[in-house]
Amino acid sequence: MPLPTEVDAVVVGAGPNGLVGANRLADAGWDVLLLEAQPDVGGAVRSDREVDPEFVSDTFSAFYPMAAVSPAITSLGLERFGLEWSHAPAVLGHPRRDGSWALLHRDEDVTAGLFEAAHPGDGDAWHELVASWRTVERGLMETLLTPIPPVRGGLRLLSQLPKVGGLGYLRELLVPASHLVERRFGGDGPSLLVAGNACHADIPVDAAGSGFIGLLLTMLGQTVGFPAPTGGAGALAQAMKDRFVAAGGTVATSTPVTGIRVAGGRAVAVQTADGEVRVRRSVLADVGAEQLYGGLVAADDLPAKTLRKMDGFRRDPATFKVDYALDGPVPWSGTPAYAPGTVHLADSVGAMATYTSQLDSGYVPADPYLLVGQMTTTDPSRSPAGTEALWAYTHVPQEVLGDAGEDGLTGSWDPSEAERFADRLQARLEVFAPGFGSRVRSRRILTPGDLEHRDANLVGGSLNGGSSAVDQQLVFRPFAGTGRSETPVKGLYLASASAHPGGSVHGACGANAARAALWWDRLRLSR
Repeated sequence: MPLPTEVDAVVVGAGPNGLVGANRLADAGWDVLLLEAQPDVGGAVRSDREVDPEFVSDTFSAFYPMAAVSPAITSLGLERFGLEWSHAPAVLGHPRRDGSWALLHRDEDVTAGLFEAAHPGDGDAWHELVASWRTVERGLMETLLTPIPPVRGGLRLLSQLPKVGGLGYLRELLVPASHLVERRFGGDGPSLLVAGNACHADIPVDAAGSGFIGLLLTMLGQTVGFPAPTGGAGALAQAMKDRFVAAGGTVATSTPVTGIRVAGGRAVAVQTADGEVRVRRSVLADVGAEQLYGGLVAADDLPAKTLRKMDGFRRDPATFKVDYALDGPVPWSGTPAYAPGTVHLADSVGAMATYTSQLDSGYVPADPYLLVGQMTTTDPSRSPAGTEALWAYTHVPQEVLGDAGEDGLTGSWDPSEAERFADRLQARLEVFAPGFGSRVRSRRILTPGDLEHRDANLVGGSLNGGSSAVDQQLVFRPFAGTGRSETPVKGLYLASASAHPGGSVHGACGANAARAALWWDRLRLSR
């Protein structure tokens, strides 16, 4: 199908943010073209049957607690377009070497009961922790997910804070994940869960700010769970695409954008190998900040200070992932009371601190913390009965200075290195699940370079569009003085995770960009 010669808006990139932004503009009655370089939409929300034809494997992301609370996605009514959600019996589990588990269940009473059984008094402490979170959750999430300044959400949060301790509660959120909840509990279960969730981001668990990430994900797991799209992650992307098309939008896949033409300081066209598409109103770019500034937009079309500030932009660590088709369930050394969909593997909170310290120092961790997804446990449609579709990933440095382990890994991630590091990850699984290797029917290794090849936004294998550190959040994302989707080029908006509020599948970056495009277009036409 030939591309149109002119549209109201072009959205570059059909990841979740691009899909949300495109839907918002189409809902406003705009003529919108969505361009995607890959053969299918979804960005890092895709699934396939490459590992085994009988297994559905999520290529990138898999669980979506932020999607469950984000108005940008929940307001789309994707259930009308075939989306269904699945939940595992337990949200999250952390096995210990003795076979016992720390577990998070969607039923707060069940979670509290498990903690109480492990250490008397911890059940009541858990209820208190969750009650405080529920008090501030609405204002906090609205503050996080809306454009800066978050006036309405901020006012709501300020009105709720006195009920939970005011500034003392905010201070508590800045405590490192390694210490955030230890004073509240006698057992180590809550600390294992919070610190393990903190390891999803790139802030060391013993550094300020990591506690908030860990608590956020833990509390979302308690309040909404870690839902997964029934049938595979790609079902979420497909539902967003179908909604967009139903609203009148046009999608062109296998169509990389090569440039954005600027005239008179305004984005006027998008260039592809198949020709140029002129834009009457706006361009939304669901691409990494470094791919936009000085990439799709030529350096000559940007202020010199923008390029200088981009010199300080940092990516989050790379990701190394292994997908498995197992011919039986994972042989955990101890059977959990409820089977979790998500599993964290680390010997202790201290071991997680060592892992993040090695990572932050540029070394491939010797004993990697693993994030594991039991997808058939979560959604039985993912593989034949009695089997398990499973994945495991860990983070590695963007630039490897050395190997804290004994394999002499350099970060080239050539086939030999990839196999050796995948074996290191599998050895970690064997520690907690003896005999795991005997269940492996097939496995697929995805190195940082493989991830970027499959989704150009995952630069160097990073998942979050840039570091989650405090100096690259809010008004510092992607660089100081921004924090919004507007760019120095009129009519061009940054709609990717490189913009506020950053990584995770919440669609807020795309929704914020669409909101800005609509507002500025109305202002321009009213003059």
